[in-house]
Amino acid sequence: MSLLPSKPDASPSEDAGPRVVGVDSEDAEAVLSALSSETARNILAAVHDDPAPPSELAERVDTSLQNAQYHLENLEDAGAVEVVDTAYSAKGREMDVYAAADQPLVIFAGDQEDSSVLRTAIQRLVGALGVLALASLAVQALFGREFGTLAPTGQGGGDAGGEAAGGADGDGRCKPGTRPRRLLPNRRAARPPRRRVRPRRRHNRPGPRRPRRRRHPSRPRPQRRPRRSRR
Repeated sequence: MSLLPSKPDASPSEDAGPRVVGVDSEDAEAVLSALSSETARNILAAVHDDPAPPSELAERVDTSLQNAQYHLENLEDAGAVEVVDTAYSAKGREMDVYAAADQPLVIFAGDQEDSSVLRTAIQRLVGALGVLALASLAVQALFGREFGTLAPTGQGGGDAGGEAAGGADGDGRCKPGTRPRRLLPNRRAARPPRRRVRPRRRHNRPGPRRPRRRRHPSRPRPQRRPRRSRR
């Protein structure tokens, strides 16, 4: 079994505090310049989710390896990402594993005095969210199995409903001491199929003949033309 390529064991640092960068500060220009590209922002979001080498990050954001390395260098110069581990490719080459340098990165516009207040509020919020996540995991681990066993199953409810309705088992046999239920025939199945009435066709038949008018005796009788013989 080959040990290459190796998978990085690094994970996002939980001890890293939030980084608050003011728009008027010295670091704002480098951070905003590094994040001006959409690809760079996608790479930073992918690094926050899971640390990875440049080749894997390039596949996540659907870009080339050279483009991913270029944006990672700019983000590292701005202090947004850092190298936390080393992995090996399938050919045995060393690859740097990048992770987020801060959790989270906040850019704000305001006075410099407000940055410390904002940083303290974010730290409290992140700490409270971490405590809630740990508490939910503990409750799920302790009471998850008990809740699963107390939940009724659909099979039992279906058997009880069948016994109450018909007094019979699943195979159709009646239990001792119960009266079989009379099965009514299906009315739709008993009805004969309806005949489709087709409209009557109108034939080109002549109607009733009109009575001939009697010729007046004073009028001469019309002469008929002699028929021509067919040769």
